[in-house]
Amino acid sequence: MKIAVTGKGGVGKTTLSAFLVRWFAERGRSVLAIDADPDANMAHALGIKNASEITPVSQMRELVAERTESVPGTYGGFFKLNPKVDDLPEKLSVRQGENIRLMVMGGIKKGGTGCVCPESILLKNLVQHLILRRDEMVIMDMEAGIEHLGRGTSKSVDWLITVVEPGQRSVETASRIRQLGRDIGLTRIGLVGNKIRNERDRSFLRKVLSGQLILGFIPYDDLIIEADLQGEFAEKVSDQTRAALDRIVKNLVEAAKAAGR
Repeated sequence: MKIAVTGKGGVGKTTLSAFLVRWFAERGRSVLAIDADPDANMAHALGIKNASEITPVSQMRELVAERTESVPGTYGGFFKLNPKVDDLPEKLSVRQGENIRLMVMGGIKKGGTGCVCPESILLKNLVQHLILRRDEMVIMDMEAGIEHLGRGTSKSVDWLITVVEPGQRSVETASRIRQLGRDIGLTRIGLVGNKIRNERDRSFLRKVLSGQLILGFIPYDDLIIEADLQGEFAEKVSDQTRAALDRIVKNLVEAAKAAGR
């Protein structure tokens, strides 16, 4: 499957992405994890050593210039719109264990309505290759929007999962993401409630997200917060949290089978 995880900043989408990566990898699946959030933290969430030393693809100026035939640090002029990217996953990914590899994409510089620049062109083509051409599981930790996805790639994203916490701002962001996703053809959209303190929080999300597919709820867990502070994978979580995460993935797998993917 190709899975994109998104949500308002701070809701825990990177934590969920890391759990999904580890869950499938522990069951023998080869997983390519993609950190497509400008505020890149997935390497830390996966517990990769020396995570802060990983250079995002968007900041590899010489590579961007070589592949797009542009001049580093300049804007305007001509550059290649279909750069070669099929060799980059092997060259630029960082391995974690036997079944996990990570690529850190980095942010696309924006001004006004967006940036049509060499960096954005390279990232766009790379994302298209990862989703359309790679014969392996891809889990993408995205920013709050879905800018990394276009109409061409969205049809091959099997699931868009939006993480939402109890609160109006988080719910509003989830609603905007859902509409944007539907606008570009995404039909398989699931929601995961995070930082759930009690049944009142569950009831709130069920009410405001009525009619949408809720894959499950992750309880508020100090052990997850502590792991985040330490910059490591949340290996030790409460039994309640572990059961909730297992249930979310199983619900996703069952929904995928029912939808044909």
